[in-house]
Amino acid sequence: MQFYGKMTLMKTMFVKPAEIERKWFLIDAEGKPLGRVAGRAASIARGKEKSLFAPHQECGDFVVIVNAEKVAISGRKAQQKLYHHHTGYVGGLKTETFEKLIAKHPTKPLELAVKGMLPKGPLGRKLCGCVKVYAGPQHPHAAQGPEKIDL
Repeated sequence: MQFYGKMTLMKTMFVKPAEIERKWFLIDAEGKPLGRVAGRAASIARGKEKSLFAPHQECGDFVVIVNAEKVAISGRKAQQKLYHHHTGYVGGLKTETFEKLIAKHPTKPLELAVKGMLPKGPLGRKLCGCVKVYAGPQHPHAAQGPEKIDL
């Protein structure tokens, strides 16, 4: 630490990859609000709940979300919430409601919500891979022994 008058400057903390202990967590999204599940998953994947958190490094844990098709949303969001994507062609803006999107791709709304809560750029894209979303109660990560989290 260096002192400049009344101001104290801290050095940037770098965590070595060998020092990071990565765990697996399981979240059951059945009946839980979409935003709460996504926010908690993004926070765990980012590593904000650890004492060794560094905003510029990947030091978070892995998150498995099951029952994504049964996530709860309030009010009339099922009919009014819109998801947009562009095909890349002129006039190629496509829009779908939450109802149609969850019918076609049951995991997509939760994946998009988590992705929106992570940083943009290379680090955010890498952290998206730490969040695994499954439509039903089955998942192939039982061997990692995920710890169940209650929201």
